[in-house]
Amino acid sequence: MSPKRLAVYFLLLVALAVVVIWWSSRPPVLPTVTVQSAPLVRTVLFSARVATLSRVEVGSTVTGRVLKVVAQEGQRVKAGDVLLRLESQELRAALEQAVANHKQAVARLDGLRSTGRSNVQAVVAQAESVLLAAQADLQRQKELVAQGFVSPARLDEATRAVAVADAQLKSARASRAANAEQGTELVQAQAQVDAAQAALQTAQAKLAQTVLTAPADAQVLVRAVEPGRIVQPGAALLTLALSGPLQLVAQVDERYLDQLQVGQPAVVVADAFATESFAARVLSIAPLVNAQRGAVEVKFSLPEAAPAFLREDMSLSVEVETARRERALVLPVTALRQESAGAQRQAQVRLVRGGRVAEQTVQLGLRTLESVEVLTGLSAGDQVLLGPTPEPGRRVRTQSGPVASNVKSSITSKDSAGSAMGSAMGR
Repeated sequence: MSPKRLAVYFLLLVALAVVVIWWSSRPPVLPTVTVQSAPLVRTVLFSARVATLSRVEVGSTVTGRVLKVVAQEGQRVKAGDVLLRLESQELRAALEQAVANHKQAVARLDGLRSTGRSNVQAVVAQAESVLLAAQADLQRQKELVAQGFVSPARLDEATRAVAVADAQLKSARASRAANAEQGTELVQAQAQVDAAQAALQTAQAKLAQTVLTAPADAQVLVRAVEPGRIVQPGAALLTLALSGPLQLVAQVDERYLDQLQVGQPAVVVADAFATESFAARVLSIAPLVNAQRGAVEVKFSLPEAAPAFLREDMSLSVEVETARRERALVLPVTALRQESAGAQRQAQVRLVRGGRVAEQTVQLGLRTLESVEVLTGLSAGDQVLLGPTPEPGRRVRTQSGPVASNVKSSITSKDSAGSAMGSAMGR
């Protein structure tokens, strides 16, 4: 090989070595995100069910056999509409007997107040006249005995006759007193009338209980009885949903209680009608936490008319907006390092300044599943490093990623109330 060609090869090797050394000494290229102001929304997503304001279970208060079930599942009924009838022949017979007993008691009382009083008064008058006659006869007998015309035995008979007449008069007067308005006879007769009236009302009430009616405007949800069945008091035969505004009821993980407030807006989607969403609002948050599930009951009201497709107990997905920032400096959660908890939450971030890695302490605000609000420590336009980074002071080159803008992040809480991703909230 000629010296000229060897020199060319040598120069090529030197140039390659220079390129390799230059390339290996270049600062590394690292991914960054540009900090800018953007809206930031935090929501909580969980499952719920449709529920009416109140449900009632309708049952019989008497034992009987079902004659006819008028109500059908899904039927809307008005207050007083007949839902169910029981057989009532025996109770109708008892009612007729109670009516007859009442009429008899009333007739006896009326008799005592009319003809009974007249008869007793006549007996008293007769007894008084008999006593006067006996007393007059006794006086004559005394005079005759004194004159010696009759024996003393006649005087004894006249005395006994006066005593008998006096006793009869007292008895007649007692009967008259008993038949007075406050006398014992009338009081007893009035008591019998009252007892018959109470028995009549009881028979009427029992007969009325063989017909079950709707307590208010409602919809029949469950029909748990058929004709021919013998029912007992207390057994639920029909379940009604009383008419009123629909509510949505959800069981939410207790870890999100600090995010929920009455009045917060929500967007609802029925699992069966995924393309038709509607608005709701947090109505109430139960003061009691379910200790077994670690969940709290949250109810939602509908500010507008409920969609026609909603059904009782229908499954829904509810997304509640728990916080919003119209303009905030937003960072991805993956850019945070050494995050601290507490009232003043802080974290470390590494950013590029003058082509070198710098470390900065930032104060955090609103946080979602993927993004976090930066209150202090950064400015719009800062290039924040993502993922593993060299130590502060090293020279680096940047590869800008997507700008954090219009961020909306949800936290999901399922029915189990324990599968919610609470760790993503930095607790």
